[in-house]
Amino acid sequence: MTDKELYQIAESMLPRSYAPFSEFHVGAALLTAKGEVYTGVNVENSSLGGTICAERTAFVKAISEGATDVKAIAVACDKGEALPCGICRQFMYEFGDDLRIITGTDSEHIRVHTITELLPLGFRLRPGHKGD
Repeated sequence: MTDKELYQIAESMLPRSYAPFSEFHVGAALLTAKGEVYTGVNVENSSLGGTICAERTAFVKAISEGATDVKAIAVACDKGEALPCGICRQFMYEFGDDLRIITGTDSEHIRVHTITELLPLGFRLRPGHKGD
């Protein structure tokens, strides 16, 4: 699967986002090493602390289904490019430092980052842990 195709899947998730407070709709599409794709959207909540980002939604879905070898995640937003927040960066770092993050303003203008570019000093309690 190409980066553009993965980004387009993330874009297709935007209508499912639940963002009544921020009106900042985000979709994500996660690609595993086996070629499986798991999607997610941001889901806001009145308690604010109960809000979950699209990236973590996709990761939680994948992990709960036994997929921990993540290759890439694409993140799309209806208001332009959206980079993962700090919590998402640390959450994703747990599953390997070779993860690729695909962002952009649309599928014709994408950029690719590694998790270590976005979180150069991330930490794990188990060094080298990749979700095994």
